[in-house]
Amino acid sequence: MNAPTPVDPTRCPLCGADNRCAMELERATGQPQPPCWCTTTTFAPDLLARLPDAARDQACICAACVAAHQDTARP
Repeated sequence: MNAPTPVDPTRCPLCGADNRCAMELERATGQPQPPCWCTTTTFAPDLLARLPDAARDQACICAACVAAHQDTARP
């Protein structure tokens, strides 16, 4: 039986790109960071529902995936 692949907190769980998470960068480097872009963004419930269970509360969705979802959700 294969062990589950660990979630990389620096990668978007939807597309695999760098998620530019300032909070994770601060944890990794110990260097203070400005507030993360995600603290001022609204994440649609249907976008959050796309997250794999293993990634919930483990890795941030990237800004590109948030923007793409917002573009497709516009009338």
